[in-house]
Amino acid sequence: MGQRAGWVLVISMAVLVCFLVLGLCFIGLVVSPTLRTAIFRLPSPPPPRGYATSGERIYYTGVDENGQRIRFEGGPMWLYMHGGSCVSCHGPDGRGGRPVMMGTEIPPDIRYHHLIEEEHEEGEEHPPYTDETIKRAITQGLNPAGEPLDYTMPRFRMTEEQLNDLLEFLKTLD
Repeated sequence: MGQRAGWVLVISMAVLVCFLVLGLCFIGLVVSPTLRTAIFRLPSPPPPRGYATSGERIYYTGVDENGQRIRFEGGPMWLYMHGGSCVSCHGPDGRGGRPVMMGTEIPPDIRYHHLIEEEHEEGEEHPPYTDETIKRAITQGLNPAGEPLDYTMPRFRMTEEQLNDLLEFLKTLD
């Protein structure tokens, strides 16, 4: 009886250690965008066709001119599994306003004319965006006052040309 109780204790401890290790791995994935990026390498989709500009393609697909997914850090976990782009959260018209799964805030209206206005949505206290601060929001996740945007906003690794193309497309959204 004593030996059997010893084995039950050993097995129980092994199961507990396994759950502890799995829990720590999960926490590491949630907390570390770099770790998530390293683990969830998304396959690149085939190059999309039918977009009038590079900025439009980036907005709708998150894919560059070579058909490669534009890398990012942060953002919701599902982006790492399924891919995504600006349209995934801000919608096809750029107006946002729809809850994002597992997000804490509603994505804002990112149409250019709205971003550069003096008046902002309720609760937003910052100067109007400029072209440079829009680019900084996309790549660094900071608003014009230098304050962090919600964690669900991915920080995209884009070239200056890609940022300029995307900015030009945002100017076309009404």
